[in-house]
Amino acid sequence: MSSVLNVSAYLFTRIAHPASLQPVLRERAQASGLKGTILLAEEGINLFLAGAADAVRGFLDDLRRDERFAALAAKESWSREQPFGRLLVKVKREIIRMDHPTIQPAGGRAPAVDPLTLRRWLDAGVDDRGREVVLIDTRNAFEVDYGAFDGAVDWRIERFTQFPAAAARHRDDLQGKTVVSYCTGGIRCEKAALYLRSEGVEALQLEGGILGYFAAAGGAHWTGECFVFDEREALTPELTPREQRA
Repeated sequence: MSSVLNVSAYLFTRIAHPASLQPVLRERAQASGLKGTILLAEEGINLFLAGAADAVRGFLDDLRRDERFAALAAKESWSREQPFGRLLVKVKREIIRMDHPTIQPAGGRAPAVDPLTLRRWLDAGVDDRGREVVLIDTRNAFEVDYGAFDGAVDWRIERFTQFPAAAARHRDDLQGKTVVSYCTGGIRCEKAALYLRSEGVEALQLEGGILGYFAAAGGAHWTGECFVFDEREALTPELTPREQRA
């Protein structure tokens, strides 16, 4: 029986002094018996945590009492064992590194498409305006190899800092189409969609990323699994770790 709650959550929000939060959040997470990683930067927070359900949810509830994190939404999945070996709380320059300081999601998000709408578009083969839908996978190539949306564009990037150059090379191929960027939990697609729009591409982001899509729409139009950065390695569209499959 799965008894360990795993959560992933991020929020682009202004944090004036992220280093001052580092010891506070480390102490809270340790007191709750949580393991995983919390990343802090001036642009926001990104976390992957696991532990007892009440402890994980209580930690998130406490975090949301800070108005900067009130809108933090978490995606949940379960495992039999703790998938993290320790707790890390780090301060970074960016919570997801792109090396394009003009791309600031905290100042305004790109438009998003919800999972059920995307599934409907994929069922129909076009969006509500009759335009071709192009899915762009913003993850690293090895992650894509675990599984992806059927027919998605994969530029075989090795790290996210390569995404802007790849997008610039293929910009003309995307004109006149409805472009949807996607990633595991949504954080990369936030920046990717903003960058594409800065290049004149009509791009949307998939709300909640792949894990959000699995939760709302299941495995429709998806082949394979979704790689995750912990000992579970990959999740099925049922949000089940691969080792727990029947």
